[in-house]
Amino acid sequence: MDFEAATLDREAGYTLLDVLQDEATQNAALPGVEKLAPGFTDWIVTALFGGTYQRPALGLRERQIANLAALTALGGVEPQLVGHVKTSERIGMSREEIVEVFVHLAPYVGVPKALAGLRAAAAAFEAADK
Repeated sequence: MDFEAATLDREAGYTLLDVLQDEATQNAALPGVEKLAPGFTDWIVTALFGGTYQRPALGLRERQIANLAALTALGGVEPQLVGHVKTSERIGMSREEIVEVFVHLAPYVGVPKALAGLRAAAAAFEAADK
């Protein structure tokens, strides 16, 4: 199996972040973190969106499904989960598909965590409909 060299492209990271997250979602997280831990948000955007997300083997849809699953399994990260539900819609996933991800997770992560995911989806959908 051949692997491509890892990239860390700061500019590509910020460009992709603007595609994935609306301004409100970015402003809900990044400025507060930057104030508390200067430079950390730049590292996150560069390493994650300018690095991991730039790898070609998975598309944005597959990455979003993985993000929804991982955040739901973690639990206690509902603000990030709401943001990723919004991102899922931005990249073209339907609400039905997003909801089905959480339903599918129930036997794997537990019903309470799946329900928390569904509540996060409902919050994101409600905010988008306003």
